[in-house]
Amino acid sequence: MSINVVEKIDDLIKIKHILISVSDKKGLDQLIPELIGINPEIRFLSTGGTYSRIKEILGSGAGSCLTQVSDYTGQQETQGGLVKTLDFKIYLGLLTETYNSSHQEDMSRTGAVNIDMVVVNLYPFKQTIEKQGVVVEEARGNIDIGGPCMIRAAAKNYLRVAPVVDPADYSSIISFIKENEGSLSLEQRFYLAKKAFKHTAVYDGAIAEYLGSQSFDNVKQCYSL
Repeated sequence: MSINVVEKIDDLIKIKHILISVSDKKGLDQLIPELIGINPEIRFLSTGGTYSRIKEILGSGAGSCLTQVSDYTGQQETQGGLVKTLDFKIYLGLLTETYNSSHQEDMSRTGAVNIDMVVVNLYPFKQTIEKQGVVVEEARGNIDIGGPCMIRAAAKNYLRVAPVVDPADYSSIISFIKENEGSLSLEQRFYLAKKAFKHTAVYDGAIAEYLGSQSFDNVKQCYSL
């Protein structure tokens, strides 16, 4: 397998398409209107409860700038939200490189758009396992798959994409975008990428530690075999 070595990129990337899927919805009521105020043409892709919350924030204005991920991809979510964002069009939008002609041909062929920012935080695995009497199956059900994949894809492609995993960063991101005509710099994207990889590492570490502490008897008693 050959690996692309990228040499040409843009420092400032205008934020036009944002994918948002968050467990912690704190701060969305600040983030969403501020972003639209900076760039009225900004568009949001979202899922499930996050979509509903953004629709509530935007009111009658939601129709012009908010799209369900399932409408964008053409694939309905599976029961319980098991599969929502694990889709070819989503990952083209996250991973493609601006000056790679083959990537751009794939974008045109599929009708995908460049996703410039991902705002994601993960299912509350740690909070779940801290509950009194939690069983392995309940913990397993709270292992986020799509969220870490999106975060890692966005963070890998900090060349063009901003991964945002911490609501505490919303204010500084808004300030920077305001001062730079709707754009984020490579320096900002790289900072966010470092934070994003640490976030997923801690998350995976918590899962590994928990599962490592469980006996097979604890697992077996959850199911009818």
